[in-house]
Amino acid sequence: MTSHTKTAVSTQAAPAAIGPYTQAVRIGDFLYSSGQIGLDPATGQLVEGGIEAQTRRVLENLKAVLQAAGAEMSQVVKTTVFLQNLKDFAAMNAIYGQYFAPAGIVPPARSTVQVAALPREALVEMEVIAAL
Repeated sequence: MTSHTKTAVSTQAAPAAIGPYTQAVRIGDFLYSSGQIGLDPATGQLVEGGIEAQTRRVLENLKAVLQAAGAEMSQVVKTTVFLQNLKDFAAMNAIYGQYFAPAGIVPPARSTVQVAALPREALVEMEVIAAL
């Protein structure tokens, strides 16, 4: 693969793309994911249980996409988090830390913003960039 070859990455272990995009794109030594919301890949439905359940599902979806590219969560260098309500930040952050900041791992850079709405009325959406 040349450094400018763009390759789609996808897995059935994460929700299928529902539009003209892919779950992730690899180019060179980087992987760029599409945003993931808390959809259960088996049912296509948003998981119940509030911000905690949705955050966990989002991170499991991202983990599956990373694994499809041969990567791990520790290789993520940048995340962007979209919250429907910044009051959910602490609850999201506690779960986020379990995935991205276990002992001895440098956590990725991150931006977090509140948005007016997310697809399917989700409470959280995340996208990542990983170094492969």
